[in-house]
Amino acid sequence: MSHSLMRWASLVMLGMQASQVSAISQISAVGAKFFNSSGDQFYIKGIAYQLTDNDPLINTAQCKLDAALMKELGANTVRVYHVDPTADHDGCMSALEDNGIYLFVDLETFNSSIDQSAPHWNSTMLDAYTKVLDAFHGYDNLAGVFVGNEVLTRVNGSWAAPYVKAAARDVKAYRDSKGYRQIPVGYAAADIADLRPMLQDYLACSTNSSENLDFFSLNAYEWCGDNTFTGSGYSELQKNATGYSVPIFFSETGCNTAPPRTFEDQSAILGNDMADTWSGAIIYEWIEEANNYGLISYGPSVAATATGTNIVGGYTRGGTPTPVSPDFSNLKSVWATLNPTGVHLSDYSASASKITPLACPAETSGIWNVNPTSALPTIGQTADASGTGSSSTTTGKSTGTASGASSTATSSKGAAPVGIVTPGSAGATSAVVIYGALVGFTGFMAWWL
Repeated sequence: MSHSLMRWASLVMLGMQASQVSAISQISAVGAKFFNSSGDQFYIKGIAYQLTDNDPLINTAQCKLDAALMKELGANTVRVYHVDPTADHDGCMSALEDNGIYLFVDLETFNSSIDQSAPHWNSTMLDAYTKVLDAFHGYDNLAGVFVGNEVLTRVNGSWAAPYVKAAARDVKAYRDSKGYRQIPVGYAAADIADLRPMLQDYLACSTNSSENLDFFSLNAYEWCGDNTFTGSGYSELQKNATGYSVPIFFSETGCNTAPPRTFEDQSAILGNDMADTWSGAIIYEWIEEANNYGLISYGPSVAATATGTNIVGGYTRGGTPTPVSPDFSNLKSVWATLNPTGVHLSDYSASASKITPLACPAETSGIWNVNPTSALPTIGQTADASGTGSSSTTTGKSTGTASGASSTATSSKGAAPVGIVTPGSAGATSAVVIYGALVGFTGFMAWWL
C-alpha cells in the first residue's frame, strides 16, 4: 500500500487526488454522515486500542495477531490515543487494512495537549499535532483524527472550548495547505450532562466551515446492564444530536458496572433508534487490565512489580490475544445482527448541501462562559485567568514542550470512568492555504463524481 496517496506533483498536473489502487476505501465526512469512496455510508464498530503508554502501531507481528481477532469480533475501526510520529507504522497499518479496519488517532501527546485549567494554543502544540498528521495522512484506512480527548471535564471549564475549536481550525488549514485529502478532524468529549449540549453545538456552529470540527464524538458510559433507550439517557443524547450538522458518534462506550457486559446499547446506536443520526461507537477497550474493561487478555495478571517480556503494571500486554468471556462473545453476537446501510451518497448529497450549522449557544453565567460572537484564539493566545474564566484571550508566547519527547506518564489512554457520569498553519503562506483548500475541494469532487 502506498504511503503517499497525495503527491503535490499529481495534484498540480491533475488538480485532483492521485488515482491509486487500494484494498480499502477512504472515509470522508459529508454533511452529518461518513461515507466511503464507493458512496456507501460508513458506520463505526470500533475498539479502543492502546496496550501501553507506547505506540501500539509499531509492532507488526502483534498488530497482525490483534487485527485478525478484531475482524472475527466484527470490528471495522480502532482508536489509538498515543503514537510516535517518528516511528514506522507501515506494517501495522497494512495489518489493519488487510482486515478491513480503519484508524481514528489522537493528535495530542503527553506533553502537547490543551489544558482545561490554563487553556492556550501555540505553534509548538500545532507542530506536535501536525507531525502525527504527517505520519498518518497517506494511509487510506486513516478515518479521522482527534484534536483533543476530554479537555473539558467540568462545567466551569467551558473557557477551554475556543482552544479546541482553534486547534481544529489550524489542523484543517495545515491539512489543506499540504494538499492532503479531507481527513476528518474532530474531538472526543467527556459526558458532562450540563455542558454537553452547548459544547456539542459550539464546536460546529460557525457559518465559516473552516472553523468547525468535521465530526464530534462522545465518551459515554450511561447504558449499564439491563437498561432501555429512555432509562439510560440515550433518548436525550439522540434528541440533542437531531439536526446536527456534522457526523457524531461514541468515541468510548461500554459500561461495566453491571457485569457481564451485554452491549445492548449497540442495538440502539446501530439500530432504528439512533442509526439515522449517529455513526456508530468505539468500545472501551481491547486489553484486559485493572479497570476490567478488556475484551481480550494476553495472559493472567501478575504482581504489579513483576518484570518480563510485555509485562507492564501487573499485566501481560502482548502475545496471543485470548477473548475475555463472555464479553467478547457478547459483543460479537450483538454486532453480527447490526448492519445498518444508511443512505447512499448519491441520494444524500442534495440534502447535505442544504445542511446549515446550529446556532451557537448563548453565554450562560456559571455554565457556558463563551461569548458566541468572540473570535477564536490565534496561535500564541492564552486564556485570560484574571477573573471569570471567560473565553477572552491575551497574546502569549509559545511555551509548549517539543513534540516527540518521551513520557513517563502512567495513563496509557483515555481514562475510563470510575463512576458513571449522568444524563493558521505552521509556516504556510495564505496563498498556499488557499491553493491547498482548492485542490482538496477539486479532489473531493473528482472522488464524488
